[in-house]
Amino acid sequence: MSSLRIFAGPRALATLRADGFAADNFSWLAGASGGPKWFVLHGLDRYLASSFFHDRQAPLHMIGSSAGAWRLACFAQRDPVPAMDRLAKLYSQQTYSDNPDAHEISREARAMLAAMMGEHGAGDIAGNQMMRLHVIADRARGMLRSDRRLPLSLGLAASAAGNMISRRGLSWFFERHVFHNALDSAQTLPLTDLPSRYVTLTPENVPDALMASGSIPFVMESVHDIAGTRAGSVFRDGGITDYHLDLPFQQAKGLVLYPHFYASITPGWFDRFVPWRTAHAGYFDNAVLLAPSREFVDSLPYGKIPDRNDFKRLDTAERLRYWQIVLQESERLADDFQALVETGTGLETIQAFQSQRIKHV
Repeated sequence: MSSLRIFAGPRALATLRADGFAADNFSWLAGASGGPKWFVLHGLDRYLASSFFHDRQAPLHMIGSSAGAWRLACFAQRDPVPAMDRLAKLYSQQTYSDNPDAHEISREARAMLAAMMGEHGAGDIAGNQMMRLHVIADRARGMLRSDRRLPLSLGLAASAAGNMISRRGLSWFFERHVFHNALDSAQTLPLTDLPSRYVTLTPENVPDALMASGSIPFVMESVHDIAGTRAGSVFRDGGITDYHLDLPFQQAKGLVLYPHFYASITPGWFDRFVPWRTAHAGYFDNAVLLAPSREFVDSLPYGKIPDRNDFKRLDTAERLRYWQIVLQESERLADDFQALVETGTGLETIQAFQSQRIKHV
């Protein structure tokens, strides 16, 4: 498994040693924020949808923020792999004017989501009986409701300072909203670490919920008045509160499968600058994290996985070439995981879940 590293909490590891990778042992699938970092997971996503989870007999709950929610939305469509391929193609071939503003980027993102979902996608996502999506977006408070640079800058600076003191300080500035499959409820995964509201997904609000979940401040416009929410609400990127989903997954009866581009979890967006804040190891007692290996990442162009800085670091032609290579190479992770699922060879190499910050092992 040279391309893949697997980390598991104690309960998950015991289950894997007893049963191997049995799809019906998993009750949750998680997807983190991170912009184009998810390209390294595209091959895994395709394998999970087309094979590993294809014939499962029980519902699979899925939760994601930002690009992670967009990935998981593909799983909830009637033809998930073509949806994944549409998203990967459109996302990896993005081009903009020389100095795109938030309106241009938001317009292109909406068009991308619409093409990914097609005519029936929103309805599929809202009511899929088997693949049940939960999308995280954050309702902005105070100055953070504005898209104007000065108040938004001041609001973000204040929220970063509050978060540095305590993660609960985010509640002064944001209110987490979980937009969930119509067959699920607030009790499917109760969240109490931050103020949280639960809103049922409908065919009408799916596009706005997904758009809001990925609306990065300054980069994209905020999303207003999503159907089912309080009038006048303004929403921003769900990764602000839940960047890598440090959530109480241990409440779930089954295991959590978490394909992730890193080998560890950074709780919130601002926690990138708070190195002492790590994930709650207890939350991941039943989690299995799949991540690209250091060896795999080193083999990629530039020795790294894609990120939003590629828009500035590389010219358009080189960025597009690089991103296509990463999407192609992501199939190596799928091949290694499939071999593990089918043969059991490599179970002995699974490592304990990493609560400390580490990108690749």
